[in-house]
Amino acid sequence: MIVFAGGDGTARDVYSELDGLGISEQAAVLGIPAGVKIHSGVYAVSPQAAGEVLADLCAGKPLELCSAQVKDIDEDAFRAGTVRARLFGYLKVPAHPLLQQSKESARAVESQVVVDIAEQIVAEMAPDIAYVLGSGSTCMAIKQRLGIDGSLLGIDVVKAGQLLLKDGTETALWQLLQQQTKSALVVTEIGGQGHVFGRGNQQLSSRVLRHIGRQAILVVASAGKLQSLQGRPLLIDSGDPELDGAFSGPIRVVTGYHCEALYPLQ
Repeated sequence: MIVFAGGDGTARDVYSELDGLGISEQAAVLGIPAGVKIHSGVYAVSPQAAGEVLADLCAGKPLELCSAQVKDIDEDAFRAGTVRARLFGYLKVPAHPLLQQSKESARAVESQVVVDIAEQIVAEMAPDIAYVLGSGSTCMAIKQRLGIDGSLLGIDVVKAGQLLLKDGTETALWQLLQQQTKSALVVTEIGGQGHVFGRGNQQLSSRVLRHIGRQAILVVASAGKLQSLQGRPLLIDSGDPELDGAFSGPIRVVTGYHCEALYPLQ
């Protein structure tokens, strides 16, 4: 574990060095707060708390690692009179209650997470795959990141950065997919009740879902949204019980930039 003392500037330096070595997602770090600006989530809540975290580690207590944000003041915004922290990346830190949270409101954190999810999905996109992008604000962030004129409540299809279909009907979506060699689906939880299919996206019929295939389906949702389900599974209600049963089971959920979870779908 790399232990360092300082503030956000130091955290940025550590991140830059590890990122340059290609190990920013593997190396474990812990920050001892000793700076003026400490917006990053890589620091313990106090120097003493950092010592307690290290003592637990040295005592052999199991510590899981999680991704924490590395932030610093957005200098351009600061010069314009606004104090706003800018996200520079993520580092692995102990998942310990004595680690501080990033200094932002819950709404700001959720907004940043949606941006992070969009960055991750766009980074994964291959030019030879037609991506069906579902409805909802999280999927809309992906469409905006791609720079396409997508629809908030509709189903769009994009390939190699080009919009192939906007707000498509089930029939139009089906016909387009017949012409594609490879396709994938990005969808989010709709309505706050855990439904991934069957609520607000009926264009994704059972024949469309079968054609795309379960392995090419990617769910996007913030960790906060998953936690709000309080352990309840994500839901599929396609109108086809056989398909619902075949698609049930743990599914990959992208929850942020280089952050994901396996969550039950049933």
